[in-house]
Amino acid sequence: MNTFDILFYNIFTYFKPKYKQKSISIAIAYVSVLQCALLLLLGVFFAKFFNQMNMTTMSKEKAWTLFILVTGFLFFKNWMQYTGKRRMMINTKMNKKTKPMYNIWLLLLLPVVALGLTFILFQAV
Repeated sequence: MNTFDILFYNIFTYFKPKYKQKSISIAIAYVSVLQCALLLLLGVFFAKFFNQMNMTTMSKEKAWTLFILVTGFLFFKNWMQYTGKRRMMINTKMNKKTKPMYNIWLLLLLPVVALGLTFILFQAV
């Protein structure tokens, strides 16, 4: 199990009592948005780094197109991964362990913080 599986399970178990069927969709959306925000942060970091090093890389249009394609792939991958047997395996593994529950507000702020850092890095010269 990786970090995103644990985050998925924590979000899933938090929203399960309130939203029953929608808790899976909420957890999948959360993990996908977090992965996309981290991907965007990494992409902006490398774009600024390569710009400072005066390296010619791909154009902005191609970079945004690549980001959109990878984002679509991430949503599809997470949808396929967390709606089938993998979610059942995560549930059984996490039920056997003493599950460390993370602060839900901290988890919900992770994508916002990643997007904020991306914006700050994007504005940097």
